Amino acid sequence: MEWISLQPDPEVVSHLGKQFKCSNIIATILANRGFTSLKEAQPFFNPSLDQLHDPFLMKDMDIAVDRVIKNIQTKTPIMVFGDYDVDGTSGASVLYLGMQTVGGKPEFYIPNREIEGYGLSKKGIDTAKNIGANLIITCDCGINAFEAVQYAQSIGVDVIITDHHTPDATLPNAFAVLNPKRKDCAYPFKGLCGAGVAFKFISGIIKNRGKSFSEISDLISLMTLGTAADLVPIKDENRTLVHFGLNQMKSPSSIGLSKLLALAKLSNKVPSIGQLVFGVAPRINAAGRLGDANRSVKLLTTDNEDIASDLARELDEENKRRREIQDAVFEDALLKVNAEIDLSTDKAIVVWGKDWHPGVVGIVASKLKEEFHRPAIVISMKEHGLGTGSARSIRGLNLYDALTKVKSTLEGYGGHPMAAGLTVKEENCDSFRSSFVSIANECLSDDDLIPGITVEGELKLNDITPRFMDFLDKLSPFGPGNMRPKFFASNVEISGIPKVIGGGNHIRFTVRQNGTTYGAIGFNLSEHYQDLITGNPIDLAFVVEINEWQNRREIQLNVRDIKLTPNAH
Repeated sequence: MEWISLQPDPEVVSHLGKQFKCSNIIATILANRGFTSLKEAQPFFNPSLDQLHDPFLMKDMDIAVDRVIKNIQTKTPIMVFGDYDVDGTSGASVLYLGMQTVGGKPEFYIPNREIEGYGLSKKGIDTAKNIGANLIITCDCGINAFEAVQYAQSIGVDVIITDHHTPDATLPNAFAVLNPKRKDCAYPFKGLCGAGVAFKFISGIIKNRGKSFSEISDLISLMTLGTAADLVPIKDENRTLVHFGLNQMKSPSSIGLSKLLALAKLSNKVPSIGQLVFGVAPRINAAGRLGDANRSVKLLTTDNEDIASDLARELDEENKRRREIQDAVFEDALLKVNAEIDLSTDKAIVVWGKDWHPGVVGIVASKLKEEFHRPAIVISMKEHGLGTGSARSIRGLNLYDALTKVKSTLEGYGGHPMAAGLTVKEENCDSFRSSFVSIANECLSDDDLIPGITVEGELKLNDITPRFMDFLDKLSPFGPGNMRPKFFASNVEISGIPKVIGGGNHIRFTVRQNGTTYGAIGFNLSEHYQDLITGNPIDLAFVVEINEWQNRREIQLNVRDIKLTPNAH
């Protein structure tokens, strides 16, 4: 594995070190995040809700707000239509509760993944009409729903699209389209998730109605779920909102969220983004992967403790079942990769299967991407010959652009540079695979396929001081755009006897450098055990973290890679 060390301007590092009166490694981390002065870094380290952008800077916000207020005044129902993933369901929850706060009559609707597929559906539109709603607000979907919007208009239902996926050159003819990625939208931050756009919409309505922002501030925790799960950049107002959202989760206003946090053993604490992604998000996603995702919205919006408890337990059980299904599909997909893909020539993986559950293809695509470090597309083929696929990419290949180039082989697609969804007819799968792999082969070099670890710089073990740990704490929340810093340490000695743990997969050991000693753990690194017992010095790539175990808190190195120190004697 390649270690890629960031190389900030030494003059900037020196300047920051003097301004902050800090160590070289702290100054290096600041420089790596683009800071050049103390003043510039102040907003980053002191998040305030005053830093949020005016929602009315977003294109169409004014007409969208006016349209909602018309329904509020006439007490006409509004349908909130969300996607079935965490971003879509948490965003739908934000819209639903926000609409209630401003006096609206909202109902929510999440489509069935297997029956209706992704996006605004005819069944959902008909349901809106049947409940007397003349307005649908989408969340995390709709930006490519040209036919669905046209159908809604034909039966007298207006559509306001709130979405964050990359739009086509033309937009659906909706009443309003709220999407900061619109080419004609001057909104200063483009990195909002679907729930983030939904929250800005509610913020606009609150502002227009002359109400206090505090009336919707509790919704920030729900928006944070979508922001964490959708892996959008933790920068700008995302960082501000997530900072407050994570703190709210210590005592959330949503009973359902409280139940989910308890299941993930995160009660009464401020979770990290990673803990939400791996502990909470899969349980919310399980509702839509294997059944009715409306349950997720009901769970997050109910004020009934018994309903919340029952739904949380139900989703927990479905998540366990999802893991079993996912593992089976992954094993099957691996067999297909070995049988159908020539990894010596193909820089991308495209596989499909008829018995694969569509609810797990995204997770399987992610696992294949990690396993082979190349873009992966996994397609669930239905009996009627139309496949639903999920794609995941690596740095160097923009999925949305690549799928646009091969759209003649697809029935539909949408998404982001690193993650996307698509539909394809079975008879077109071979030509799609051939075309997509050709593009990947053009875009990616052999070096792009080598897994790498990006490190901030060299960290000597005696640099891990209380001030350094306090700095890391203030640097959080971590996520895309502000990842937890990784470091390397050179010429480190092993102290004591390393242990293989976790059924033979992981290693626990102690390292020493110039008299400073720390415990270390390497998950899935047991193949390096032989390196640790030779008595030779090693180099480590790692993150520094606090390990909590049996009411004890201690600094620990979470090791990501191990190498024998070159030329060491």
